[in-house]
Amino acid sequence: MNYTKKILYNQSLLLARYKRLVEQAYNFRQTDSALSDISEYNAIKLLHKLNKLKYLNRDLSTLQQN
Repeated sequence: MNYTKKILYNQSLLLARYKRLVEQAYNFRQTDSALSDISEYNAIKLLHKLNKLKYLNRDLSTLQQN
């Protein structure tokens, strides 16, 4: 499996986890604000990883075009 496919696969897994955490944070917002904050914090960390993967994928695609 080449690097771009690995990056896209990891990106899709992280995106699914991110969406699940955001939904969980929204659901906990009314009942338990501490759990909501923890879920939101973890979602932000995953979003940062997703942005890194997007940057890596962009770099690899420009290198492959040249």
